[in-house]
Amino acid sequence: MTFLLGLSRLIDRVNEFIGKKIAWLIFLAVVVSATNAVVRKAFNVSSNAWLELQWYLFGAAFMLAAAYTLQQNEHIRIDIIYGGLKRRTQHWIDLLGHIFFLMPFVILMIAYFIPYVGLSYRSGEMSSSAGGLVLWPAKSLLLIGFVLLGLQGISEIIKKVAIMRGIIDDPTPHLTKEELAAQEVALAEKHDD
Repeated sequence: MTFLLGLSRLIDRVNEFIGKKIAWLIFLAVVVSATNAVVRKAFNVSSNAWLELQWYLFGAAFMLAAAYTLQQNEHIRIDIIYGGLKRRTQHWIDLLGHIFFLMPFVILMIAYFIPYVGLSYRSGEMSSSAGGLVLWPAKSLLLIGFVLLGLQGISEIIKKVAIMRGIIDDPTPHLTKEELAAQEVALAEKHDD
């Protein structure tokens, strides 16, 4: 289990590094979008390449940060039900969800995207829009995003098993609704100071 926990920490560090750096792509996409809008309105000039670049940047941010979102436990779930369950039950739900839903989906998408990206790369596929960009880099971001998400899924499974076996501490211990409310009040007071 020591080796697996080391692997999990490595995966977490890689995805955290990527996730934090990817935030700059949103800023860059906003700059590209604003510049494109100003040029279009001021000079009546438009470019499909600039439009596609902003889409690629937003897509890259979304796909490459998905693993970091999973690592930070910020993915969507039905908290109204999940939050009322015992922590051990929550761990079982997370573990089974990762094994039976997340990982099969990720494996299916990786298996789909390998030939999809390969064909796009080999053919030098271009956008169908006049003046558009090459498509294989954008398509490869889909594949990379799912590989990172799959690796993070493996890391989360390792951590859940270790937590449930008592090998590592739970990084997010179960809190009652009153404890959660007290934390929110303390956080709000800290921001007011």
